[in-house]
Amino acid sequence: MRTGIVLIAALLITSVANAQHQKLVQEGNKMYEQKKYKEADAAYQQALKANPTYIPGMFNFGNSLYQQQKYEASRKVLDNALKNAKDKGSKAGASYNIGNTYMAEKKWEEAIGAYKQTLRNNPQDADAKYNLSYAQAMLKNEQQQNKDNKDKNKDQQNKDNKDNKDNKDKNKDQQDKDDKNKDNKDKNKDQQKQDEQDKDKQDKDKEDQRPQPQPSKLSQQQADQLLNALQQEEKKLQDKKQKEKGVPVKMDKDW
Repeated sequence: MRTGIVLIAALLITSVANAQHQKLVQEGNKMYEQKKYKEADAAYQQALKANPTYIPGMFNFGNSLYQQQKYEASRKVLDNALKNAKDKGSKAGASYNIGNTYMAEKKWEEAIGAYKQTLRNNPQDADAKYNLSYAQAMLKNEQQQNKDNKDKNKDQQNKDNKDNKDNKDKNKDQQDKDDKNKDNKDKNKDQQKQDEQDKDKQDKDKEDQRPQPQPSKLSQQQADQLLNALQQEEKKLQDKKQKEKGVPVKMDKDW
């Protein structure tokens, strides 16, 4: 990319300018060549203060700002030069340097637009053709990188979604397994309770199957005879006990 070519054009233009502007621009050019850009800026600004539409001052002031990497400020000055330029050569030079400021900031689309404008005014400008091709290649490369990054991000997102789905399915399977274990545990508990109930029922059934006292089927007469017999037996038993103890003998009174 070039910057000095416009400076030369500016020097040629100063030869037909009045002595004051020529002197200020020449002073600025000396500072510019020594890379004393701030001093050069001061001289160019003085020239523009005397004549705000002075093209050589605008061109070289914009170039000086470009060298200081003040690209936006440089474009502002060069845009003003482009608007005030009367011939195609000056217009081509201004738009070319504007393209350079965009190139420095990697603003490829804007640079392409500026270089195309340069070639419309000067189709034979080899530097503009080269920079145009370079900017177009860089833009294409940037677009491809953006596409690759987008595809990569999409693939990563798909992978993350798949991982999340797999983890969700895994957690669901584990939850189902836990629920099944709980169901089995509850089922075992219910079965145990049922077994206990069955055992209690079986024990009760066994107890019910034991011989139970049967109600008496004796007639009233048989019952009375049995009662008398029991009473006789009881009386005999009592008499026997009395005999065994001895019956006291009744004595007469002693007068």
